[in-house]
Amino acid sequence: MLKQFKVIEELVQNCQQVINCGDAGQEGELIQRWVLLKAKCKAPVKRLWISSLTEQAIREGFNKLKESEQYNNLYAAGSARAIGDWLLGMNATRLFTKKFGQGKMVLSIGRVQTPTLAMIVQRQKEINAFVSADYWELKTLYRDVEFTATIDRITDPERAQKGLAYLQEHPLFEITSFERKEGKEGNPRLFDLTGLQVEANKKFGYAAEDTLKLVQSLYEKKFVTYPRVDTTYLSEDLHPKIAGILESMQYYKALTAPLLARPIPKSKAVFDDKKVTDHHAIIPTEVLPQGLRPEEKRVYDLIARRFIAVFYPECKIANTTVLGRVEKLEFKATGKQILEPGWREVYAKDAKSKEEDDKGAAEEKVLPEFVVGESGPHTPRIHQGKTSPPKPFTEASLLRAMETAGKQVEDEEMREMLKDNGIGRPSTRANIIETLIRRQYIEKKKKNLFATQTGMDLIDTIGNELLKSPELTGQWERKLRLIEKGEYPLETFKQELIQMVVDLTREVKSGAYRPISIVAEPAAEEKAEKKAASPKKKKAGAAPADAPKAAKAKAPKEPLSIEALHCPKCREHLLKRGNSAWGCGNFRECGFKIPFELLGKTLTDKQVYDLLSKGKTTKIKGLQVPGAATPQDGRLVMDGSFIIGLEE
Repeated sequence: MLKQFKVIEELVQNCQQVINCGDAGQEGELIQRWVLLKAKCKAPVKRLWISSLTEQAIREGFNKLKESEQYNNLYAAGSARAIGDWLLGMNATRLFTKKFGQGKMVLSIGRVQTPTLAMIVQRQKEINAFVSADYWELKTLYRDVEFTATIDRITDPERAQKGLAYLQEHPLFEITSFERKEGKEGNPRLFDLTGLQVEANKKFGYAAEDTLKLVQSLYEKKFVTYPRVDTTYLSEDLHPKIAGILESMQYYKALTAPLLARPIPKSKAVFDDKKVTDHHAIIPTEVLPQGLRPEEKRVYDLIARRFIAVFYPECKIANTTVLGRVEKLEFKATGKQILEPGWREVYAKDAKSKEEDDKGAAEEKVLPEFVVGESGPHTPRIHQGKTSPPKPFTEASLLRAMETAGKQVEDEEMREMLKDNGIGRPSTRANIIETLIRRQYIEKKKKNLFATQTGMDLIDTIGNELLKSPELTGQWERKLRLIEKGEYPLETFKQELIQMVVDLTREVKSGAYRPISIVAEPAAEEKAEKKAASPKKKKAGAAPADAPKAAKAKAPKEPLSIEALHCPKCREHLLKRGNSAWGCGNFRECGFKIPFELLGKTLTDKQVYDLLSKGKTTKIKGLQVPGAATPQDGRLVMDGSFIIGLEE
C-alpha cells in the first residue's frame, strides 16, 4: 500500500493535470481527495463523473470532465461524516467499555450502529411484553361469499355464542349496499440500493450485504448502472436513451416489444431532475449480460423487470364493497378485480408469480354482482383467533426503518420525503447490520433479527437519547445532506458533534454503574480464526473448568471440525459433508459449497478449514489451471461473493 502511494505521490508532483476517476459518490470523492492531499498535489484537478462503466459512458465522461471545485461540498459532507463517526465512535466506545465492559469485552458505540440496535431492542421488548389474547368474530356465508360482522372483535366467548344464536334465529341475510369503484395501481418505482436490498431479501432471502456485493459485481461487469444510490428517479436527459436500452435487452424481447412499438412515456414518476443528485436510480445498461452466476442473474432480473415495468401502463382495478345485515347486525365483504394488468404483465411469468411490491396489495378476489334489497338464507359461524405480537425485524424491514428513521411508512412518495432524515447511507446500512451480528448484539434466526441480552443491556445502559434515537440521529443525517448542498457549515457541524461528545462523557462518567451481560465466547468462526492465527500463544491463568482439554495442550495439527462452522454465506446453518463437496446444511436454499477437488487437487480438511476461516489456503503445489501449459503453485482464495480463485 505504501509503495503504491509513493508511486502516486511522485506522479502527481510531476504532472500537469490530475483527473480524479474515483467512485462517483461521497465516499469515492473523500478517498481521492485524501490521497491527493497526502501526496501534496499542486496540479489542477479535473473530475470524471459517470454512472456506468460502459465504454460509451466513459468516453462521454472524459469529453465532459468537471472542475474539481464543483464537488467541494460533496467532499465537505464526506469529511464531516468520517470525522464525526471517528470522533463519536472512538470516544463513546472507550467510554462505555471502560465503565461497563468489566474488562472483558469492548462495547462498540456508533452514530448509526447504536440507534439501529435501539430499534431492534425496542421491537424485541414489545415482542417480549406481548400477551396473546383470544378473540372471536361473527361471520356468515351468503351466495358463496363470506361476510364479516362490522362490530369490534369479541373478547368474551359467551357473547360470541349469543351472537351466533341470534344469527341462527334469523335465517335471512339482506344486501343493503353494493359499490364498485374503479381505480389504478401505480407502477412500482425504480430501484435505489435500499429498495433492491429489500426486494432481494423478501424474494430470495439474500442478506443486504450480499445483495450489495452482487449488484456491485454487475456494475463492474458493465451490466447495470452505479448501485450505491438513494434515488428512485432518472434524470430527464436520459429519456432519449431509454429506447436503446430496452432494445438491447434481448432476453426480455416479449416484454419490451410493446414498449418499443410506441413512444416511451416521459412521466414525472420516473424522470425528475429535482429528485436526482449525484446519480440516478439503478437501471440496466445497453450491454447484454453474459456469464452470470445464478445469484447475479436473480438480482439482474429484479433490476431489468423493474426498469421495464415503470414504462408500462398503470394497472386498472375495481374495488368492490358489499354491505349486508341479519336483522340489526351489519356485515361487510370486500373484493378486488384486475381489469387491465398493465405493469403487472411484467411479473405475470415470474417464477414467484406474485409481485411482492411494497404496497402489499391484496390478491385478486372477485365478488359476484349483488342487488340492493335481495335476501336469502345464510350460514353463520364463529371464527376464533389470537392477537399476534409485533413482527420481529427482517433485514428488509430494518433497512426500510433505517431509511425512514424508524417510521413505518408504506407509501413510496412519503418514504421519498423522509429519506433526508434516514440513518446511515444506502452503501453503509448493510455493513451496519453485519457489524451488529458480528459483535453479537443481534442474532439472525432464519430471516428474522433478534436482539441478544448483551444488545438489550447496552441500549438500556445508554441514557443519552441523541445517541440511540433514530429520529434524532436522522436529524444529524439531514445536516450532512445540507452540508453536501452547501447549506450548512462544516465547522458548525463539527463543533456540535464535539459538544455532544463532551456532554455524553460527562453524563456517563457521573452516572450509575449498570451490569451488562458479557458474551461468553466469540463465534465459532472468530475463535477458530484466532487459534489458527496464533497457535503457540498460551493463556494466562487457569482455563475454565468446562474448557476442552485440547485448549491446554499445544495447538492440534488438524484444525477444528469443519462441521462446527456455520455457512459463511447464509450464516444460519452448519456445514455438512456431502458426496462430492462440503456444503451448507440448507444447500437447496443457500447454494454454498466447496468441492472436495479443485484444479486437479483433492483438498485436505485443513485446506478447506483455512479457506472458510481465513479466506485463503496455504500454498498448494501442482494445481491444474485451465489454459496453463504446466501445473501451477498458488493459494486458493475465496472472495466476498464466495467465488474461489487462485492467488499466485
